[in-house]
Amino acid sequence: MNIGEYTFEEFKQKAKDFHGYPAPGLLIGGYMVEAAKKRIPEGTLFEAMVESGKCLPDAVQLLTLCSIGNNWMKIKLLGRYAVSLYDKFTGEGFRVAIDQKKLEDWPEIKGWFMKEKPKAEQDTDKLFAEIEEAGDTICSIRPIKIAKKYLGHGHMTSIDVCPVCGEAYPGSDGSICRGCQGEDPYEVMEGMECAADVPDLKAVPVEEAVGKKVVHDMTGIEPGESKGPIAKAGDTLDIGDVCRLQRIGKYNVYDEESLPGDEWVHENEAVKAFASRIAGEGISYDDNPEEGKINFFADRRGLLSIDLEALARFNLTPDVMLATRHDGALIPKGKGVAGTRAIPLYISRDKFNRALTALGHGPVLSIQPLRKAKVGILVTGTEVFQGLIEDKFVPIITSKVIKLGSEVLKSDIVPDDREAITSAANAMLDAGCDLIITTAGMSVDPDDVTRPALIDAGLANDLYGVPMLPGTMTLVGKIKSAQIIGVPACALFYKTTAFDIVLPRLLAGQELTRKDLARLGEGGFCMTCKTCSFPKCPFGK
Repeated sequence: MNIGEYTFEEFKQKAKDFHGYPAPGLLIGGYMVEAAKKRIPEGTLFEAMVESGKCLPDAVQLLTLCSIGNNWMKIKLLGRYAVSLYDKFTGEGFRVAIDQKKLEDWPEIKGWFMKEKPKAEQDTDKLFAEIEEAGDTICSIRPIKIAKKYLGHGHMTSIDVCPVCGEAYPGSDGSICRGCQGEDPYEVMEGMECAADVPDLKAVPVEEAVGKKVVHDMTGIEPGESKGPIAKAGDTLDIGDVCRLQRIGKYNVYDEESLPGDEWVHENEAVKAFASRIAGEGISYDDNPEEGKINFFADRRGLLSIDLEALARFNLTPDVMLATRHDGALIPKGKGVAGTRAIPLYISRDKFNRALTALGHGPVLSIQPLRKAKVGILVTGTEVFQGLIEDKFVPIITSKVIKLGSEVLKSDIVPDDREAITSAANAMLDAGCDLIITTAGMSVDPDDVTRPALIDAGLANDLYGVPMLPGTMTLVGKIKSAQIIGVPACALFYKTTAFDIVLPRLLAGQELTRKDLARLGEGGFCMTCKTCSFPKCPFGK
């Protein structure tokens, strides 16, 4: 079977000339690329998306005008042997991938692809023969539409010179280049050895420092009683300070006349720069550091939101730190939420720049206020509707809703009837409810029809299932502009469930994704303590 305009042998030679040897993955990739090409309308300007970095990109470059250099080929390393060709303007195209079921008919290809036997034991001639005979019949081909963020080409707004390595780089990457941000693949590069971790400061006996200014806060500790600065940075030492410092074991101080130059940043100046980027809406701090540290406080009651990726990047930078409370925690007004500091007395300018770049333009921390929702509580269950079992859901949910500052606009109890549940949900929407909380009917029993009934009412973008115990069968979604939470029956037995974690996030305006819910798996196992101390416990954190 030919590969485009080439015979199999001709393409093998092209692959050898380009790749170094006729790799099986490149030969199969040729069939994959041609399978996508022949489905693209003639005259279409197309680009390529490749999901593996092995061999497949070379097939694209051999058979199309798309390459890494002209940015018409993008490589998204998903670990799947698949390629897509698509209209560069609309994103519409075709994805071709190796189909595992179809490989069953081709033992040599399957053995190679699935690494079922060592390379030395493979019969190369048989493998090539199967690849030629199979062609694109081992592939699945389906239409796709590429996400908008991958369409078009980014343009560099400016070229800057990195203050650390001195090389040019795209200014959009930050205040220093990505290599100096820690993405450099080299352990050591000539001429780029690490600078000293500390400046060369001169120390003098404390009694000789009377009349001179203190370079940094000096802390005194009385075990179990107090901890705080005996002398603060910028203070002028007098004779009385000498005894106090010697009493806490401080016999030498740094000489202010030996302070380093601009290549070093004092801890107080550094931490003030960090704080200005870390703090977002609802966060306050005192910009007069104590002991080289700044703490952050909630300016209002609400949900603590943390840019977790920026937090990790910052803490990966040497000589700096940021410690926070848990993302998603409900914080009263005035409570502390985080603290940051530059760890040494002086931080090198390049590490300071790296830390600022890690923070990005910020903010890292913010307090999101909880909106006052108009809540509808929809209890489902024939046994409750008929009065065989006393309803306890409404008072439980009402208490939790009011505690968070919202109001219950309407409540209703309906049987396990799909039409009745749909009608009740629509009635709550008509009444002005912008958050509907349904209870029970969320399990796998045949009588549980709550979710299908909500779909009939217009439920969209719903996420069913949260990796938490109790509360796994919780549902989150929307009907028109109203938020929906489906609460399983376990909320009757347990004081705290996934509902208590999800509700504040929705009230804070967060658009929850499957990834957000997946993160709740860590800390999502309730210890079912005899006396519940939530939220002062690990659940949901």
